[in-house]
Order: sequence, then C-alpha cells, then structure tokens
Amino acid sequence: MALINERIKQMRLKRNLTLLDVAEHLGVQEATAQRYESGEIKNIKHETVLELAKLFNCSPSYLMGWEENNLFPSNISQIEKKKLPMLGRVAAGEPKFAEQQFEYYVEVGAEIKADFCLKVKGDSMVNARINDGDLVFIRQQPTVEDGEIACVLIDDEATLKRVYMNEDNITLTAENPKYKPLVYRAGDGQIRILGKAVAFQSDVR
Repeated sequence: MALINERIKQMRLKRNLTLLDVAEHLGVQEATAQRYESGEIKNIKHETVLELAKLFNCSPSYLMGWEENNLFPSNISQIEKKKLPMLGRVAAGEPKFAEQQFEYYVEVGAEIKADFCLKVKGDSMVNARINDGDLVFIRQQPTVEDGEIACVLIDDEATLKRVYMNEDNITLTAENPKYKPLVYRAGDGQIRILGKAVAFQSDVR
C-alpha cells in the first residue's frame, strides 16, 4: 500500500505542479511541502490532506493510501469558487462600498451571482426560512421588484426585509408576524436599498 508522501509526489507530478505550487496552495513554505513528499513529516493534518486532495483533484482516501483507484479522474473538473465580502457597518451616504466596510470574506460557489453577503441577526425572516445566523447572498442593485427580499440600509444599519414601493412610501415587511411593517416616505435619505437577496446558506438545525 502506497504511503501518503508517495501519493503526494505522484499526484503533484501527474498534475504538472511544482513544490512551490503546492506550498502556495497550502500557505506554507516550499521546504515544508518538500518535507511532506519526503515523508519527514509523517502526521499530516487532516485539513492539509483535504487541501492537497482538492489541489490534486483526487479523493483524500486515495492520498492516504486507503484505496488504489483515484475516484476523481482528471477529466472531471473541480467546482469553481469565489470569495464574497461579508458586509459589516456601512457609512450613510456612500454610493459605493469601501473595503473597510467589510469584515471578512466568505468562499462560495461561482454559480452564486452575488456581490456580497450578510449574516442575519434575529428572527424577523423566519417564515422565509431565513434564520438567525444564516448567510444571505446579495446582488448589488439600487431597487427591487415589489415583494422581493432586499438588503436595506437604515440609519447606517443593514437589515433584510421584503420591500414594497409606491409613489409615496417604501414599506419594509418582515417574515414574522410579531414584527410590524416599517413605512418610510419615498426619497427619505435615511433608507437605501443595497441589493436583492438571491440565495442563502443555512446550517442544519
């Protein structure tokens, strides 16, 4: 049965990667990547094995030497990913987001057509299956259709609500009957739509 260091070298060469490529993917020094291949580092962390399997497009079990067949052939492409900024506090009156207004970045599938994400606080959207702590992905746009869920800025604080508009008023409605609708005059400078909610990510409960 092949050892993990042998499999690492085998897969690196098969993918035409250098030790530096491996090191940069793992966020370690090139010498550390070389020690993985030489077997000098014997107890490789589980997280490192997962990252190596992702880089080599193979299964972690194959790298560990637990199976002889590579379950991820080279003609199967990896899932494309991208990073979206997590919205923090937003300064009022700014037409565009500044980098310091984001707290950190979240890695998501490239199929999610969004510009940033927001962590939900509270239970105001539970009837839309959006719960406290969920991540909601937002496509940046200045307006939405009636009844769509949007990220709205009110007095420097971002919130998630269904939006209804007419010539005179903008109404923000929660998806929880214990919260009353919020009504603002159209053109009120204290309220601004940041974007439309296009997807959300929830933990298993």
